[in-house]
Amino acid sequence: MKKIVVLLLLVLTTNGYSQFAKSMFSKDPIINLENWQKQRLYFGYYLGFNSFDFKFDYKTPGPDIQIKKTTGFNVGVVADLRLQEYINLRFEPGLYYTKRDLYYPNQPLEKDYLREVNSTYIHFPLLLKFSALRTGNIRPYLVGGMSTTLNLSSNAKSKDDNFEGKFRVKQWTAAYEVGFGIDIFSEYFIFSPSIRGMFGITNELIRDNPSNGPSPWTDNIDSMKSRALLINFTFH
Repeated sequence: MKKIVVLLLLVLTTNGYSQFAKSMFSKDPIINLENWQKQRLYFGYYLGFNSFDFKFDYKTPGPDIQIKKTTGFNVGVVADLRLQEYINLRFEPGLYYTKRDLYYPNQPLEKDYLREVNSTYIHFPLLLKFSALRTGNIRPYLVGGMSTTLNLSSNAKSKDDNFEGKFRVKQWTAAYEVGFGIDIFSEYFIFSPSIRGMFGITNELIRDNPSNGPSPWTDNIDSMKSRALLINFTFH
């Protein structure tokens, strides 16, 4: 009996794999969702990962601030508006969580050496998607555009600064994004993995209060801008 069950599973698995291979990679594939992207407007959602960093520009040469990055997560929705056959306008609002640790090598005390920057972003990217010609059930694309971000974890209104252990950042920022991805058409949905770079264009730093005296944490920073690697898995 066990041998029969195992044999049936092998047959089903082999058959399923052969159907998938035929639909995706054969010379004459079964075309899935042929008219899907001819719709004027369609929606989806995405899950993914991120790795955020800071780009520092300094006023004078000195020890660089060391940044320890962690892997965060993304979740959001997609609205896709077809402008013409190969160009789409996409709005991808989402929730992004990330954490960065800043290490100041010139600070001897541990309480002054480390500053944690936890961020929970509501991200609003408006992007143009440039698709290539569809080949079977595969369609690569390029994507790029602008985004604004609301940092729900911002402590911009706090009167405390680094002298009280709080590294302050602005609430709203802007960036541009570029990347690429691929649409994979299955029988019932489109799976679209993508990878993008995000490059901040606004200075996020809030300087320490001058009434507390010279600040070893912010005085030498000319600008501080976020940048990130974003990996999303989108389903339509």
